[in-house]
Amino acid sequence: MGSRVLYQDIKPYDVPASLGALKGPSSGVLTLPLNVYWGPDPDADLDTLSGVTKAYQAILREGASDVQEALLNRDVLLRTWDELLLPLRVRSLWESRFPELTA
Repeated sequence: MGSRVLYQDIKPYDVPASLGALKGPSSGVLTLPLNVYWGPDPDADLDTLSGVTKAYQAILREGASDVQEALLNRDVLLRTWDELLLPLRVRSLWESRFPELTA
């Protein structure tokens, strides 16, 4: 009997070319696009930790690099990286490309 392949192990994740490309808002209410977040309330208040984690976890897991660049903010990401609950592959991809996330 062969080993099982789980979707989480093969799902493609995107990562932008640089943290400097992340030009999203750092405060206010961010309305998440349907292709990133399909929950009942797509609004995330970036002035609260819960709003940032809601938005950033969804964007990092589901967003293509162009969406990540438009919606993520470099400084907010650096400040909240350790608070985000992410799949191991997402965290590894981002940390291997951007070692400053682990500093």
